Amino acid sequence: MSFVLAHLSDAHLGPIPRPHLRELIGKRLTGYLNWLSNRGRTHDMGVLARLVADMAAQQPDHVAMTGDIVNIGLAAEFVLATSWLASLGAPSDVSFTPGNHDAYVRASMPYVESVFAPWTASEETGGTGFPFLRRRGGVALIGLCSGVPTAPFIASGRLGAAQRQQLAALLQKTKAEGLARVVMLHHPPHRLGARRGRGLQDAREVEAIIARHGAELVLHGHNHKLSVHHLAGPDGPVPVVGAASASARPGAHTEAAAYNLFSIERRGGRVAIAARSRGIAADGLHVRDLGEIEL
Repeated sequence: MSFVLAHLSDAHLGPIPRPHLRELIGKRLTGYLNWLSNRGRTHDMGVLARLVADMAAQQPDHVAMTGDIVNIGLAAEFVLATSWLASLGAPSDVSFTPGNHDAYVRASMPYVESVFAPWTASEETGGTGFPFLRRRGGVALIGLCSGVPTAPFIASGRLGAAQRQQLAALLQKTKAEGLARVVMLHHPPHRLGARRGRGLQDAREVEAIIARHGAELVLHGHNHKLSVHHLAGPDGPVPVVGAASASARPGAHTEAAAYNLFSIERRGGRVAIAARSRGIAADGLHVRDLGEIEL
């Protein structure tokens, strides 16, 4: 029997609640002006609602949301984020990994750690923090936090030595348990996975971990487009799949909103994964099947 995992990313909930002047310091000011002039027209909450409703109709066993729920990390945005994440399903059925917009500034980090705690609870530690591990239907869901505060006009991410060390240990442990290992994070985990100033700073080290320990699937967001890359693993190439923004309206400068569905099952001694994408139609009112994703 297969385990169905839905993956969506980069919801960018809007509109941004009106900030206080004292909150618009440094990076938040440039981000807010960008929302008013550009991003606010790109991300459509009606499109997001229709996409989520379609995803729910597919009855996935679990939902992976790989970051950028909010925009400039205001306290009021995290209130909206909590309600929206709850609408995807129970925290035990939804896993979340923060993006650079969630970790927009240092003042956002306490909210990332507390507000998102139900969706990052780990079976390994009995608490929260990253990486987290959740075992579901023969699948090991390993969540990482690549979102870190950065300077204005920089959207890069970083895991850091502690997360990387724990990731390696979890990959080794869950492989020994015979689980299909799915790694989730916001930034593309490979070199040249994003434009300069937007990539994962320690991608080289992550590539080395995957090369040594392997994984069955890696999921990310950040680039607002469907993508498939492969990393070298000890037992063959490891598919790395990026998702489009879940709220991008048709006709925007990025791909129209979409999410991905993965069917994961063990066949004999190997894990078989099939993937499809579903996305918003050109009319912005209907969600259609976009076809198989070749892994």
